[in-house]
Amino acid sequence: MAHHSSPPPRIRPACDGFASVAVTLGGRDHRDHLRTITAHCPACNGLGVTRTRPDREGARA
Repeated sequence: MAHHSSPPPRIRPACDGFASVAVTLGGRDHRDHLRTITAHCPACNGLGVTRTRPDREGARA
């Protein structure tokens, strides 16, 4: 019986899977909350994974 293993993770090397981060701008607002912005990885658009190569239909081995 064949042992089927799961495929390797498709983590994006550019961001190591941390595709979105919160960056503090320094200081606090009038409600005493930290001011932050969200930055997304430009290589994967905030997904954190690489795209799988689509199988070509009708291709022969």
